[in-house]
Amino acid sequence: MNRSCLCSILITTALICGAYFIGNAYLAKQFKEKLLSWEITDKMHNITENMHKITTDKMLLNATLRTCENLNKPLGTESLPQGIIAKTSNLETQHLWNYGDTKKGNVNRSMSLLAMAVGIKQKKLVNKVIQKFPPRDFVVMLFHYDGVVDEWKQFPWNADAIHVSVMNQTKWWFAKRFLHPDIVAEYEYIFLWDEDLGVEHFNPQRYLSIVKKEGLQISQPALDTSKSEVHHPITARRKNSKVHRRMYKNKGSGRCDDQSTDPPCIGWVEMMAPVFSRAAWRCSWYMVQNDLIHAWGLDVQLGYCAQGDRKKNVGVIDAEYIIHYGLPTLGVVETASTSVRNETDPKSTESSESHEVDNRPEVRMKSFVEMKRFKERWKKAVKDDRCWVDPY
Repeated sequence: MNRSCLCSILITTALICGAYFIGNAYLAKQFKEKLLSWEITDKMHNITENMHKITTDKMLLNATLRTCENLNKPLGTESLPQGIIAKTSNLETQHLWNYGDTKKGNVNRSMSLLAMAVGIKQKKLVNKVIQKFPPRDFVVMLFHYDGVVDEWKQFPWNADAIHVSVMNQTKWWFAKRFLHPDIVAEYEYIFLWDEDLGVEHFNPQRYLSIVKKEGLQISQPALDTSKSEVHHPITARRKNSKVHRRMYKNKGSGRCDDQSTDPPCIGWVEMMAPVFSRAAWRCSWYMVQNDLIHAWGLDVQLGYCAQGDRKKNVGVIDAEYIIHYGLPTLGVVETASTSVRNETDPKSTESSESHEVDNRPEVRMKSFVEMKRFKERWKKAVKDDRCWVDPY
């Protein structure tokens, strides 16, 4: 009995142990399979997240690159942050020690620029011109082609003007070198005038008011025909008119009528007193040739810089007119007086008087040569630029 009971207990215990080990092995296998599944799922999730992050980063990088490409940084500034780059300047003077000291008052006020090539012999005419341009609205820049600067100090406006002095250079030579569009970008209009002008009947504020109302990008004041040297009929003042854009010529060669579409019949101003908008000057400056200092021939092509239709955006203002005296100043060179020692009396000297050398015929000849060269360059540029389409 006891033996039979003991055998039963041993058999039962053996079965229980067998069942335990077998079940334990089965559960371990299931757990390992489950754990492996979790690890795979977690790895896949991480891979998906990483791929999504990489894709997002690439998209952000591409967007940043596209944005950076559109910044159009000036050449040579690629290593600088965008916010520190100062692309433009102006001709405003700054105080050496005071802060916020602006002579013009409101820095946000719209300013324009009067630039003139001048010689001391025409100081009376120049003074009258500058007095017409109030300093609160205009910056004055004088190009001294005779090297004389100090003698202008007698005028009250002299201290506020910008003076540039280089001997025997033209207005266009100065303009190409000192009126770069980025330098004068803050000025709404640029008056680029000769010195031999009379302004008794001219008011710059009223002039610009008409220019803005008429939408003119390039303009000039009309000439008083009774007192002016008029080279081109389109510049002549028309009485009882505010502005005109074309001229009429019924005789001789080069006739002009209502069907005319080309300069000088329409879309044309003379070079002695042009007025440019900011945008028109930016274009015109690039057309001024560095070595063709008289700029002859440029007037015919200025309409391409009129920011649209030259038949509408180029005009002559009759209501505000000037006198063009036509004084031939360029090319007249005054030789300095010299002292020569008297051979018979070493202590005394004989002075030779100064005299003028007139090179105006040579200046005019060079102007014609430059006009021919400019026409040749324009023709070649049109031929070589396959992408350019002539709007006219």
